[in-house]
Amino acid sequence: MAATVIPQRCTTVLRWAIALGTAACSAVPALAQELPPPAYQIAAAQSGVPSSVLYAVALQESGTRLRGRLVPWPWTLNVAGTPQRHATRADACLALRSALRDTPAERIDVGLGQVNAGYHAHRVQRPCALLDPYRNLGIAAEILHEQYRPGEDWLAAVGRYHRPAGGPPAARYRGAVQRHLVRLLGNPQAMASLHPRRETTP
Repeated sequence: MAATVIPQRCTTVLRWAIALGTAACSAVPALAQELPPPAYQIAAAQSGVPSSVLYAVALQESGTRLRGRLVPWPWTLNVAGTPQRHATRADACLALRSALRDTPAERIDVGLGQVNAGYHAHRVQRPCALLDPYRNLGIAAEILHEQYRPGEDWLAAVGRYHRPAGGPPAARYRGAVQRHLVRLLGNPQAMASLHPRRETTP
């Protein structure tokens, strides 16, 4: 998703970025594991989802470059395929309300996890509530958990998160999220933790 220019309102912007994304982006050895920020760990734990998976999905859905690092951006909208990055929650809420007047809610994705404003309207009392970063992460984690099927790996759930019907779009999305996961987990072998364990008999 291409990023638009974010005005430099440094105090608010950096505070949110640190809380929700850049805490995991400090310099680490090339093969060290990056720990998702606390907000992701909490939301993931509440829904029984690996925090690295939730964070990788957010990077794919709303990632933007901030001081040279890719971080999820909480006030991201996608309106009919056109991405928008807003500097504040208030700005994003105004843009969301405007978009809803002209665009079907099913064509608008909101926030860190790009939660669809139409298909998931029942999860919030009003559309702008999707711009609460913590609520958005909670909903994204709930959706991931709902898409998970016992015995599958989490990347299958990730594909259905993007496109429940599956097919090539889901496969491409899985590949993109997997690349984030390999970077976050430090090496491809760490990906084994996302696959179901098989019982062995003596």
